[in-house]
Amino acid sequence: MWEYTDKVRDYFFNPRNVGEIENADGIGEVGSLACGDALKLTFKLDEKGKIADARFKTFGCASAIASSSALTEIIKGMTLDEAAKVTNKDIADFLGGLPEQKMHCSVMGREALEAAIANYRTGGTKKHQLEGRVVCVCFGVTEKEIERVIRDNNLTTVDEVTNYCKAGGGCGGCKGEIEKIIQRIQGDKAKEKAKTTPAKGHKLTNIQKIQLIQETINEQIRPTLRADGGNIDLIDVDGNKVVVALRGMCAQCALANITMRDLVEAKLREFVSEELIVEEAKDLADEQGKK
Repeated sequence: MWEYTDKVRDYFFNPRNVGEIENADGIGEVGSLACGDALKLTFKLDEKGKIADARFKTFGCASAIASSSALTEIIKGMTLDEAAKVTNKDIADFLGGLPEQKMHCSVMGREALEAAIANYRTGGTKKHQLEGRVVCVCFGVTEKEIERVIRDNNLTTVDEVTNYCKAGGGCGGCKGEIEKIIQRIQGDKAKEKAKTTPAKGHKLTNIQKIQLIQETINEQIRPTLRADGGNIDLIDVDGNKVVVALRGMCAQCALANITMRDLVEAKLREFVSEELIVEEAKDLADEQGKK
């Protein structure tokens, strides 16, 4: 369902600069395995203060790997002042574009770079720091982060904001507040765009919906479950009801209900449709657990 450019495919299948620099001058970390995406960026400066080497380690989808790899290529040879001006749009443009639903991967790269530069300049934390009031509790996205992606990328709808920073992609309780932030920044432009933009998933046929659900499971959900010794199978799609079966350690986990709600359903609502409801095929899961 997602259309990747040849360059995205190349940087995914043949990623550049994978790994971690020992005794790095700057280290930046962003994301978490719980949210499905995590990135660690390290760089080393030469005697002239330019980035001589940059490497990355990431846990995420094809776009996350390609974006992280592209970032390391972009910043090599730059001074820190030049690197600090690199935007998520620069990363996406370098790759020939990313699917809208994957733009948050380029934002993650920009945040890791900023954290690494700050780490070098201050000697402080390596982790990307949340600044300001948290608006999206599900993904820990602050008001300042939402404002920045709106301004940097000229966003005018809540769905676009979700694509770029995941805010609103969980329970959805913050969408009203995100809408207010958009209106405050974009004004009438946001109102006009809202009138002409169809709801997410509106044009999907049943076959397209099933394909997108399967792809989201493969790229966004399964890697996280496998990291904990589990897995997941798509059993059936009936309208907006998605039936799945948790496998392995996940099938017997006491927190299975939380996994279904906070990971499986949240990811499918984020990338496919906000109307989806996920149910577990418990009989199948129980049979699997007995075998």
